[in-house]
Amino acid sequence: MAEVKIHAESRTEFGKGAARRIRRDNKVPAVLYGHGTDPVHITLPGHDTMLALKTANALLLIEVEGSESHLALPKQVQRDPIKGFIEHVDLVIVRRGEKVQVDIAVHLEGEAVSDALVVLEAQSILVEAEATHIPDGVTVSIEGLEVGAQIHASDLQLPTGTTLAIEPDTLVVNVTAQPTAEQVDAEMAEAEAEAGVQRDEPTAAEEPVAAAAE
Repeated sequence: MAEVKIHAESRTEFGKGAARRIRRDNKVPAVLYGHGTDPVHITLPGHDTMLALKTANALLLIEVEGSESHLALPKQVQRDPIKGFIEHVDLVIVRRGEKVQVDIAVHLEGEAVSDALVVLEAQSILVEAEATHIPDGVTVSIEGLEVGAQIHASDLQLPTGTTLAIEPDTLVVNVTAQPTAEQVDAEMAEAEAEAGVQRDEPTAAEEPVAAAAE
């Protein structure tokens, strides 16, 4: 994974008011920590940070104005729940060659048999990899899988240098039979009953009234 260079500024103002002022300037308050160092409070450029963090586990080279550079990974990204803009970023300092644990996405490719329902039980898996060689994800082929087939974490083909950091028997993909319309309706009725929702009983159609003969 290529490094993304971001120029940062040291931050001396704290609190909600200071954070709002930083965001009004299209910047993002952030903190760097790790490897026994004191937390470094910084301000990141909003647009560059947004672009960089579109990539999961983005490897960032943070160049702090008037200080040393730090290689870091995003640990926690806080976003506005409505507008989605980045409110704050926690960055953990890493070293070249060291191993880190990160979640990587699971991607499916291919198609199972026509009457099968493929359930992705694990959207992501925890792995251990070198900080500078974190895979973008892992691809799982479901081509031709039949009902009853299962794929566990131990079945995944991980890139060289990447190892599992979860139990090997963790279920990742489960192939089951497509539910019938009756089963879907029964499950919906059960869910509605648990939620206290009552279905309206169907009413008998009114029979047309014949016009009286004159």
